[in-house]
Amino acid sequence: MNFQLNHLPLSARPERPLAPSLEQVRLRLVLGLMFLDIITIVVGYGFTGLLYYGDPLSEYAARSAMLMGPVFLVVGVQSGLYRPQINTSFPRAARKCISTIAIAFVGLLFIMFYAKASDNFSRVVFTFGSAFSLLLMLLSRSVVISLVKRFVGPSLTNTMVIHDDGPSIDMKHAFCIDAAQHGLSPDATDPLNLDRVGRYLQNMDRVIICCRPEERNRWAALLRSAGVQGEFVSESLRKLGAFEMKRERGFSTIVVSTRPLGIRARATKRMLDVCLSSIALLLLSPLIIIVAALIKLEDGGAILFRQQRMGRGNRFFWIYKFRSMREAHSDAHGLRSASRDDDRTTRIGKIIRRTSIDELPQLFNVWRGDMSLVGPRPHALGSQAGEKLFWEIDGRYWNRHVLKPGLTGLAQVRGFRGATDQERDLTDRLQADLEYISNWSLWLDLKIIVKTFGVLVHDNAF
Repeated sequence: MNFQLNHLPLSARPERPLAPSLEQVRLRLVLGLMFLDIITIVVGYGFTGLLYYGDPLSEYAARSAMLMGPVFLVVGVQSGLYRPQINTSFPRAARKCISTIAIAFVGLLFIMFYAKASDNFSRVVFTFGSAFSLLLMLLSRSVVISLVKRFVGPSLTNTMVIHDDGPSIDMKHAFCIDAAQHGLSPDATDPLNLDRVGRYLQNMDRVIICCRPEERNRWAALLRSAGVQGEFVSESLRKLGAFEMKRERGFSTIVVSTRPLGIRARATKRMLDVCLSSIALLLLSPLIIIVAALIKLEDGGAILFRQQRMGRGNRFFWIYKFRSMREAHSDAHGLRSASRDDDRTTRIGKIIRRTSIDELPQLFNVWRGDMSLVGPRPHALGSQAGEKLFWEIDGRYWNRHVLKPGLTGLAQVRGFRGATDQERDLTDRLQADLEYISNWSLWLDLKIIVKTFGVLVHDNAF
C-alpha cells in the first residue's frame, strides 16, 4: 500500500509526525521475544521432566533449562534471530529458530562432553526438552508475528519516498510524496524549508530520494543534517548492478559484484558435499564397478568420458561421466546434444542415461571440489539452443558460474532436462539457476537432493 499525500496543501507544514515512531515498538518486540523464548525453554524442559520423571521441577529438567536459556539467547543475538525484519515473516523466523536451537544444542553437547559433565544431565530430558521448546517457540512466533501484522503493519520501519524530478518508483508500504507539491527542496540556506522537511522526515527510518543527479549533493547534505538513513535512486548504478559504496582514504568505490555466499555458508556447503559424496561413493561402489565392467565388455572402449566444462569463476575443469556413446562418435566439444533414439548411444549407454547412472562418476568431481552436489549444471562449451550458443541467448548466462556446478540442481528437479531445441529450454534453466543462487540455503540443498530421487528416471533423460 502506498500512502499518497498529494491532498495536503502546497505550503502545508505537518504539525504532527506523518507516522508514529517505531523504535519503541521494535525494542519492545525484541525484549518480548527474548522473554518469550526463555519462558518456552523453561516450559519445554519442565514438560519433559513431568513426562519422564513426573516432576516438572526435577533436577535434570531445571539444570538443562538453566543452561539452554542463556546459551540460546547468546546464539540468537549473534545469529540475528531478534532482528525486526526477521520477525515479520514466519518462514524466516522459523528457520532462524531451528538453526539457533540446533547450534545451542550441539554446542552444549560439546561443552558437556569436554567438561565430563554429561553424567549430571539426562540425555532424554535434554533432547526432548529442546524439541518441545522449539515447538513452543514456533507457536509463539506465529502468534507474535500475526499480532505485529495486525496492530503495527507489514513492516517495522517507516519509509518515505520523495519524488523530485527524478526516476519514478513505486514502493509498497512507503509514504510517497511529491517534493514540488509539498514545497520541499534541498535548499539548506532557508531555515523554514529545513524545518518543513524535518517535520516530514520525523520518525522516518529510511528516506529514498528520486532526483536529478545534479541535485544529489544538496539532498545528501540535507539528509545528513536530518540524521536519517538517506538513499538515492540511480538508474546508472542499477544498470551497473551496484550493491553498495565503500569509502577509502581519498576515494570511494562502488561495489558491483560480491561473493554470493559468505565463508561460513561455503564451509557448510563444502562439508555437506564431502560427507554425502563420500557416503554415496561407498554405498554405490558395487554399482559403479558393475557398470564399468559392462561398458568395457560391450565394445572394449574407455569406461569414462571426459570433457572440459566451465566451472566456478568461469574456470575450466574436467567433468567425468560413464561413457554412453560409441567412442568414435564422442563429442568432446558438445556441439551436438544427445537426442531421443540417438544413433551414437550404446546399448548400455541407453540404460545408464535413462536412469542418470552415467552421472555417477561426477561424485569424484564433487569429492575433489570441482563440483558441488547441488548447483547449476555445467554445460558443454559448444551447447546451443535454437541454433545459438547459450551465452548468446541471455547476457546473464555467465552469472550462473558464481557457484560450483552441481551434480543436480533446481532446474533439474523442476523438469528442465534433455535437449535444448528452443531458446526457452535454456532460459527456463537459467532462471532456475539464478533463483537458486539468490536463495541458497542448506535447507534448499537438502530439499533438492531429496527431490532428485524422484527425477532420476525422466522422459527427457536420453
